[in-house]
Amino acid sequence: MRVNLRKFLIIGICVICAWLLFSYTTYNIRSYFSLSKDSSKKSLVELETRLEKLQEQLDDDVSWGNKLLNKMKHHLKKQNEKQFVIEQDSIIDIKSLNPILPVLVIACDRITVKRCLDNLVKFRPDKETFPIIVSQDCGHNATYQMIRSYTDSDPTISVVQQPDLSEIPLTRAKAKFKGYFKIARHYRFALNYIFRHLGHEAVIIVEDDLDISPDFFEYFLGTYPLLLRDPSIWCISAWNDNGKKELIDINRPELLHRTDFFPGLGWILRSETWDQLETKWPEAFFDDWLRDPRNTEGRSCIRPEVSRTYSFGKVGVSKGLFFDLHLRYMQLNGEFVEFTKLNLTYLIKDVYDDNLTSLVAALPESSAEDVIMGYGTGPVRVVYSNAKSYQRAAKKLGLMDDFRSGIPRTAYRGIVTCFIKGRRVYLAPSYEWTKYDPNWG
Repeated sequence: MRVNLRKFLIIGICVICAWLLFSYTTYNIRSYFSLSKDSSKKSLVELETRLEKLQEQLDDDVSWGNKLLNKMKHHLKKQNEKQFVIEQDSIIDIKSLNPILPVLVIACDRITVKRCLDNLVKFRPDKETFPIIVSQDCGHNATYQMIRSYTDSDPTISVVQQPDLSEIPLTRAKAKFKGYFKIARHYRFALNYIFRHLGHEAVIIVEDDLDISPDFFEYFLGTYPLLLRDPSIWCISAWNDNGKKELIDINRPELLHRTDFFPGLGWILRSETWDQLETKWPEAFFDDWLRDPRNTEGRSCIRPEVSRTYSFGKVGVSKGLFFDLHLRYMQLNGEFVEFTKLNLTYLIKDVYDDNLTSLVAALPESSAEDVIMGYGTGPVRVVYSNAKSYQRAAKKLGLMDDFRSGIPRTAYRGIVTCFIKGRRVYLAPSYEWTKYDPNWG
């Protein structure tokens, strides 16, 4: 950025000087021919008047040039100061932190937890940095024995069983959702165990039906410093809710985004954030509860362009419906990205917000229909004005069109980005966005 701004400054100065020289030469040439032609008719007074006007014009040009130059210097100074603050305050050497990021596996009664554990063990780069802790609910013995086969052979893998297996008293209307009540209770126990009993500072949370990408651990290790530096970020997720192959740029596995919609499905949480959440933890549907800005203080998460997890759990509390409609089509990243070597400061709130707002505002507008038909090239903006127009456009583009607390999936400041037919598409509000409307959806 600094190099480009300096080039811009040098080019600007050269343009100003060339323009002044051209103006001066033009005036002199015109004056010369005019004087030669009418020398016998023009008086000395008229000549002096012309010279005075020329001097005034040149003074105005110099004044204008100086003002432009000062503006450019001021802009350069502001950009350099902003960049300096970002570089000094936001880039953290992950090696100097030497973090311990345990992986919490939430398990119940699926012996397919073996597939999840096999992948975690296969791709885990360091046992000390990433100890694996399985928390099991449900009291299912076959699943417990499967987990024990790992803990017995590796001391960095451990298991704890949720002690409260009692039935939760529910009304008839809520009885059909008892699985969601038990999941929320289990999460509360497991996170308290990680933070309060074991004393860890942060934890990576996965469920027992998740596959992971080869760079899953590298992803969290590289993005973890963002949680420490940017107070507007409360979680890092490995999941893109609109992560189908036809909606992402598969050639940009390093690309990350901010989102106001909690993605889940492989995410990292800090102890201090859990302290804020635990006191008001819900009885059920904790994931949707985390999507309400009132519960997360309006903060955001980081998500990838290409998901680092894939759910293979067709059997579960959702009865496979969500899997058949969406999850089975998600794209799992296969390329290893060295996130610990990347500069991720573009995700810092002030930088990201400014860039996104100015970028989207400058884009040409198109319709969802034209995007799908392949008309045009380059990034484009598709606008919506209300919940219905959003859903119409989202369906046409192939995006998930539901809301939680008025927030569309993957949205940030009302903007949902995807990649369709080789071009970046921004589904954006037609009005100046200030907040989400909880009545949407």
